[in-house]
Amino acid sequence: MENHIIRMFLNRAEKYGTREVFRYRNNKKSYLSLNWDELKRKAENVLNSLRYIGSVKYENVGIYSSNRLEWMVTDLGIMANQGVVVPFYSTASREQVKYIVEETGMKAMFVGSREQLEVALSLMDEGSTLKKLIIFDNYSGDDDRVIDFQTFLKQSSEENTRIKIEDVEPDYNPDDLATIIYTSGTTGEPKGVMLKHDNFMYCFDIHEQRLNVTDKDVSLCFLPLSHVFERLWSHYLLHCGAVNVFLENPREVIEVLPVVKPTLMCTVPRFFDKTYHGIHTELSKWPSFKQKIFRWSISVGHQAIEYRCRSRELPFSLKIKHSFANILVLRKLRSIFGGNIKAMPCSGAAINTDVLKFFHAMGIFVNYGYGLTETTATVSCFKSEEYFFGTCGTIMPGVKVKIGEQGEILVKGRSVFPGYYKKEESTNEVIKDGWFHTGDEGYIDNKNNLVMLDRIKDLMKTSVGKFVSPQKLELLLGQDELVEQIVVVGDNRQFVTALVVPSVEKLKSIASNTGITFRDDEELLKSEKIKVLIENRFARLQKDLTPHERVVKFTLLPEPFTIEAGTMTNTLKLRRRAIEKTYKQIIDNMYV
Repeated sequence: MENHIIRMFLNRAEKYGTREVFRYRNNKKSYLSLNWDELKRKAENVLNSLRYIGSVKYENVGIYSSNRLEWMVTDLGIMANQGVVVPFYSTASREQVKYIVEETGMKAMFVGSREQLEVALSLMDEGSTLKKLIIFDNYSGDDDRVIDFQTFLKQSSEENTRIKIEDVEPDYNPDDLATIIYTSGTTGEPKGVMLKHDNFMYCFDIHEQRLNVTDKDVSLCFLPLSHVFERLWSHYLLHCGAVNVFLENPREVIEVLPVVKPTLMCTVPRFFDKTYHGIHTELSKWPSFKQKIFRWSISVGHQAIEYRCRSRELPFSLKIKHSFANILVLRKLRSIFGGNIKAMPCSGAAINTDVLKFFHAMGIFVNYGYGLTETTATVSCFKSEEYFFGTCGTIMPGVKVKIGEQGEILVKGRSVFPGYYKKEESTNEVIKDGWFHTGDEGYIDNKNNLVMLDRIKDLMKTSVGKFVSPQKLELLLGQDELVEQIVVVGDNRQFVTALVVPSVEKLKSIASNTGITFRDDEELLKSEKIKVLIENRFARLQKDLTPHERVVKFTLLPEPFTIEAGTMTNTLKLRRRAIEKTYKQIIDNMYV
């Protein structure tokens, strides 16, 4: 019975043998393949080498690296040794790493690069629990606390002392912890979400009922493996026998898509927002007749999805128009993604419905859904045969959802986590009578679709007692091509304001076409004419809102919100409290 990740892995390795399972790039950027037999051997090497350095079962072991082949090999090897994998974002700050190391008491950590190694070594110098660091990159130093990955794997290579995964397999328990994933912490300190092997295995079963993934599929591993979305997905690909291609630098995604030509790729709304704006920026440079052809083709695509989202056949006349639109524009747009994409699971934040429809009109099935780390990712997602825009899709089979007080989404089932690591009080606050309280406001429509409205903690109440949804406003105003990022402010204030990171390049283009003069970017952003221009655009977008919901004032910021600045989480969510603290003076000035 497949009730454990490694038990499942053994069965697939036996089934597929010499077939490709992973694809990765070497130092020369050429793609190499790894087959199932080789993967099993490498995972077995990790298991044996962990035992060689004294790692015991149920021990917490860290992986602090960007996506790469070694990440998944190590993940499987740790779990094969009955260890608990504790992943770190490759962009995690020293303070975040220190907190997690101290709370989990880990002794061994796998690091990707020299930069991550230096962070870990500095913690060891302070008396951390860490005893051994294994680096994936080459290492030529003489610190005996550090060993490179290839040397580490050779430590237990003697056949007469090797343990096979099959030797450990009888001890595998579905209730054992597979991993502790720390939430990125949009507010407060991070919490370690404990997930069992049973959580993962149950999710594989219910995803199989919803998704059409086969052993002929190829997926690009783009999102960080340290996040539950990509982690669950990557193990689900193993479950399905599909090929996973690792992308170490996510900034190269558009560059590698035409090379890899994946059929699947997990992503987040921010990816589609940036791609959407990028396409329309290029469109604005085209001759007017080409722009008309583009818009006609997209409009035909929109007509087609009205039928496809209900599994209805296109009328003959629309089929003819769609075939022309496909040849003229849509097929070329899909080639940006490699030309073979059949589905792109998407979650992690709210998505603008117009942006979502645009990609569906192109012919890309963006499988939008809702989930959390605490629910082992997916709670709901689109069905390929029927889906409704403006929702987070249909609730997954076997997952129970109900709406509690304040419209809070509550979730129950085998996919729900057992609790936060070493935080019983926090666990008891969110799990009551078996129901996980998500902290998200939403509702279930009459088609069993889940609609997520906002984080309850993010809902703002103005000083005159009116409630405002910041997410609703940010999605509305964020669809303007001049807006790169936006954060709405207004809690306990007399009206709503916003911090806006504009597209400076687009503003420069407008300025040059309308005679607005400026010496540098700073002067451009302070231009009264630019301010009036954006005010007018915002006014058009907000015309249907009630007065108390509208952004009254805004400030243009010269720098973006970033992970490095502490204003975004590692999963590209806005850290509202940190932003409000960082820009307090600017915000206060809007209320003077």
